[in-house]
Amino acid sequence: MPTHSEIKHLPYTAAQMYALVADVASYPKFLPWCAAARIRRRAPGANDSEVMDADLVISFKVFRERFGSRVVLWPDIQKIDTEYLDGPFRYMKSNWAFADRPDGGCEVTFFVDFEFRNAVLQGIIGVVFNDAMQRVVRAFERRAQDLYGRG
Repeated sequence: MPTHSEIKHLPYTAAQMYALVADVASYPKFLPWCAAARIRRRAPGANDSEVMDADLVISFKVFRERFGSRVVLWPDIQKIDTEYLDGPFRYMKSNWAFADRPDGGCEVTFFVDFEFRNAVLQGIIGVVFNDAMQRVVRAFERRAQDLYGRG
């Protein structure tokens, strides 16, 4: 099923990029196809993590789907793990990791793996998947530029 991974070197700190990606409620302001976001709950997790259950509404052409995910925030190690709860996917998981670079800026590592239940939607996204994921990553880069300048 479609997977995408990417490593980017960006001129921002790991803490800045972590905060930007962890701000799920702001996704509709800048993320392509994200029509709405709602945080269902936030609670402390194990080992200094925070667990957030969130709903996103994805709108693409004639499709409009809500899905729920559990986002585990690891502020001490600057990592974010997401797993699927409910909605149109068979499964979905993603990971973000952020590390400051000795020469300045940070390295952002992103990985996503998912499969839709709907074969038509899966077929459509299969055709444009890599382009779509690159657009998502670029949207986070543009958001960082808007929030933090530089770039």
